[in-house]
This record gives sequence, structure tokens and C-alpha cells, in this order.
Amino acid sequence: MNLSVKNTPIIYVVSDSIGQTGEVVVKAAASQFNSGNVDIRRVPYIRTVEEAAEAIVEAQEAGGAIIYTIVSPELRLFLATKSKEHGVTAVDVMGPVMDAIRTVTPDKPKLEPGLARRLDKAYFNKIEAIDFAVKYDDGKQQRGLLKADIVIIGVSRSTKTPLSMFLATRGFKTANVPLVPEVAPPDEIFKMPIHRIVGLMMQPSLLYEIRKERLKTMGLSTAVDYANLERILEELDYASKIMRRVGCAVIDVTNRAVEETAAKVEEIYRKGVGK
Repeated sequence: MNLSVKNTPIIYVVSDSIGQTGEVVVKAAASQFNSGNVDIRRVPYIRTVEEAAEAIVEAQEAGGAIIYTIVSPELRLFLATKSKEHGVTAVDVMGPVMDAIRTVTPDKPKLEPGLARRLDKAYFNKIEAIDFAVKYDDGKQQRGLLKADIVIIGVSRSTKTPLSMFLATRGFKTANVPLVPEVAPPDEIFKMPIHRIVGLMMQPSLLYEIRKERLKTMGLSTAVDYANLERILEELDYASKIMRRVGCAVIDVTNRAVEETAAKVEEIYRKGVGK
């Protein structure tokens, strides 16, 4: 008896990984029908013809169809052939797309199950790093500094925040701490391995102009200590002393693009990790 006709349609998602891709495709297709209801049954981690054969028989007995995301050419051929022999509708989701990509690239497919899931993991790690950078921006919640991969220290407007955010998009959990003469730096920066801390310095004249523009943008007077050259020199001198005390690498970011600074920070970090 064809249960998929009398009751909810049954779709077997057969995969050499967890079957998430196939399930997404089935749900998208099912949404085009009136009810949109479909009984999705995942059959994950299929690696042998015996396992594939079992899935085909089960789908036949249940009156269902098969959607499969398999990278192995041999398994895909087996599923296509045996499904037809058993009168089971089977759709290859992965194969045709891989074949299309092969026509426009000299690269050969790796034929490794689960690569998309690994890419997803990298994506979520990046999102986690961005959330971390926001949470620990500008010295917030200093108790969490030891959880950071990288801590950026420097005076105000020395590109700490944009650098932290850029490094986060590269997957590094990055915090940044402002160095201000009137505020003692957090103890955590003296406890961390020095390859995980980087200091930023900038030419006083450029920092002066940047701060003046910042105040104008905010609609505030530029006649304050924040944009006073003597004050800026005092802050930079204080920051330099803290960086020497920490023993960290220092980068002059004057007229340097954030991407260029980030590449240097990554180099410092990776050399330290490799020791």
C-alpha cells in the first residue's frame, strides 16, 4: 500500500553526512504544495551499497520517495539504478550540481562527505568571534579578557575597534582595551602570553586630526583635552610605557589600512602559537 498517497508524503533523505542539505531542499519544495506537510526521514552516514540498499527497500515498503545527497559517484549510481529497479522515485541533489561546477573549474571534487558541515562550523565560529568582539569592545567586561585570542591595546581613536572587528571576521576572538593615564590597565593584560597582545601607536599629528574630526561629527567643541596635542602626547607616552611593561609587539598604524594591520597582528599571533 502506498502510504505516501493516502497519508502524509514520506521522503527519505539519504546522505553520507547528516542529511541537513537534503532536508532543507525537501522543505523548500514541500512549501510549494497546498499543505506543505511532509514526513522527512533522515538516513544519515550512508557509506556502503548495503546501507543504501536497506534505505531503498525501506522507502519502497513505506511508499516513499528518496532524495539523496551523496558525493561518491559509485554510491550515487547504485542509488539511481537500484531505486529504479524497486520502483522508487529517487532524486540526486548533489551529483548534478557537482557536475555543473566541474564544467566551469579545473579543480577536481574532493568527494569527502560532510565538508559543507565543516564550512558551517567555520561560519558559526566567525559569528561567535564577532559577538565576542562586540562584547569586549573598548574595555568592556574586563574579566573576560583571558578568554580572548587577541587583545588590542592603545589610546582612543587608534583603530582598536575596527581592527578588532576585522580580526573577528577572520575568526579570532578579539578584545580591545583603551589606555588612559587616569585609569589603571586591567591586570589581565599582564598575565597573558605576549603573542596574544598587540599595542597600537600612531603619529600624534594624525591622531590629533582624527580626534578633532570625531568631535565635529558628534557636534562637540574641539577645544577640549581630547583633541589637545599636549594631552595626546601625554596619552601616547603613557601607552608606550604600558606596552613596554607588557612586553608586547607594537604596531605603528599611522596611514596603515586596517587590513594591513590585521595581517601583521595575525603574523604575530601565529608565530607565538607556533613556539
